[in-house]
Amino acid sequence: MAITLTEKAAKHIKTYLDKRGAGVGLRLGVRTTGCSGMAYKLEYVDVPEQDDQVYESYDVKIFVDPKSLVYIDGTELDYVREGLNEGFKFTNPNEKASCGCGESFTV
Repeated sequence: MAITLTEKAAKHIKTYLDKRGAGVGLRLGVRTTGCSGMAYKLEYVDVPEQDDQVYESYDVKIFVDPKSLVYIDGTELDYVREGLNEGFKFTNPNEKASCGCGESFTV
């Protein structure tokens, strides 16, 4: 499987990398937190880690550490606007449940 971006997500990331003036891509991972157990984390990557898995969609590189990949393999990252809110939306085929506030998930 792979980690993919929609075209909207890729454009949003490119815009912020350009504004930032540095970076080679985006790191997608998970951390233990929340009422369901895990939450997604995103951060810019200036220097990739040696053991990162690298995926590319629409000329944007996505870096994933091996420990996180187990939980998010196959995930599609989109950037959506719903009413007055906008942000990243994760479509993860491994996700079994998420909390009511949408901040955390379980596999």
